Amino acid sequence: MKLTITALLVSSALASGSGLQTIVKIDSGLVAGSGTTVRSYKGIPYAAPPTGDLRWKPPQPVKPWSVVRAAKTFPNNCPQMTFVPGPQSEDCLGLNVWTPSRSSSDKLPVMIWIHGGGFFFGSSAQTVFDGEALAAQGVVVVSINYRLGIFGFLAHPALSKESPQGVSGNYSLLDMIAALRWVNRNIAAFGGDPGNVTIFGQSAGGTAVCLLLVAPEAKGLFQRAVSESAAWINTPLSRLREPSFGHKAAEEVGESLGPDIAALRAKNTAEIMKLGGGPMTDPEMPIIDGVVLPDDPGQLFASGKFHNVSLIAGTTLDEATLFITPVKDQATLRSLAGEMLGAGADTVLKAYGAASDAEAREVAAQVTGDWIFLQGARVVLRATSKTNPQLFQYRFTHVNGVGRRNRLGAYHSSEIAYVFATLPDSEFGMAPSMFGNFSVAADSYNDQDEQLSQAMSAAWVRFAKTGDPNGPGLPKWPSFRQEEAYLEFGDHIVLGNALRKVQIDLLTDFADKWRTGTAAPSPR
Repeated sequence: MKLTITALLVSSALASGSGLQTIVKIDSGLVAGSGTTVRSYKGIPYAAPPTGDLRWKPPQPVKPWSVVRAAKTFPNNCPQMTFVPGPQSEDCLGLNVWTPSRSSSDKLPVMIWIHGGGFFFGSSAQTVFDGEALAAQGVVVVSINYRLGIFGFLAHPALSKESPQGVSGNYSLLDMIAALRWVNRNIAAFGGDPGNVTIFGQSAGGTAVCLLLVAPEAKGLFQRAVSESAAWINTPLSRLREPSFGHKAAEEVGESLGPDIAALRAKNTAEIMKLGGGPMTDPEMPIIDGVVLPDDPGQLFASGKFHNVSLIAGTTLDEATLFITPVKDQATLRSLAGEMLGAGADTVLKAYGAASDAEAREVAAQVTGDWIFLQGARVVLRATSKTNPQLFQYRFTHVNGVGRRNRLGAYHSSEIAYVFATLPDSEFGMAPSMFGNFSVAADSYNDQDEQLSQAMSAAWVRFAKTGDPNGPGLPKWPSFRQEEAYLEFGDHIVLGNALRKVQIDLLTDFADKWRTGTAAPSPR
């Protein structure tokens, strides 16, 4: 029997005894990657395109292919506002793999990256997320796309009626779970260990990590987690069928866009984009549906209903400088705090010690960042510390050139390039229309930045390998269980304890009262 040229190439590649080749067999077919020391496989579909009748349905299996699929370009960006360059399409459920493995029997630790972007923008193709430098340290790196905005979270009575579970929305989270299952089935072919998986993400990706920690369907799909700058973890989300905490019921919001789901599915992508409520609003955010998310994350963590895995969680010093309009005086500060915290604002501001108009800008950023990010991170750390000794908190305080020039300090996302060892890249250099044109000039990074990046990147990799980030280049990093210890990654790497305890105690108390209905809601 004659073999085609393709078949001969595949047979040779798969039969070679010299190690893992650029052609790899996965459950849906053969994929051809590229590279030498680290090989990359980009744009591998992990689910069928969620288009047509599959729009607003849980991710469905990929249709197998019979020829070798070139895996050398990133998947399409999922539909979003044009902050991130690259082609967009609803056919976007793909992932990327970087592997240094020399044999499919290597069983290297696996790190799965979930990008941020407020659940309404972002892509695995962003250059700051390139996985090669991490993979070169002895891990298999995977990055994923997931549906965004209205495509990822629309709830609707007709969609719930279609579902065997009687719910709708949270398709974005189901995409992530489908990608984790793909890794479980296929990562061994790339030399990865499906029994040693770390999920890690930042901003919306860090939030997603925390949501996956309490999502029943994600149980057993990962063994470690790193949550960077998770937002709104200890504040209430919208609910599927009941109005709550100032939110309309998610199904009601969806139905207001049109009662006929077939007519909505018939609209093109651009028409659907115009229907959304806007970034970080309903129906474009995770919801409590009783199945994918059984309850508010803060409540689930407080009641011990989370997956007991090793965890790193942390924040940057100046999380909110990207998001808030600069505050010029104490009157504006009090107004901002009142919008967030209602009657609790005065008590909170006293704890932050804003004594003059000159201090108002800094205090406004601190209060906002602590409220959105840090208090939720501590809730997760405190809850998981009851059962988990492998638990670590960090704080990133180093101010790079981008932060200095734009008066942003150690801004939200500034740690990412350090973790990925992709300096001098910057996530927000790609989004000038949203955050301003953050040019990355030659003086943005220096030898100190490079040393800090090496230390952080190696710590994240060691954690993925063993559950313990300690090693060369770091002072001893104790478990959070030891006096609420944390490690500060700044101009120097130093140990601290009980980060901003007085202020975070007050904010957490307010969040708990909000969740139990005894305090005024704060708008997202």
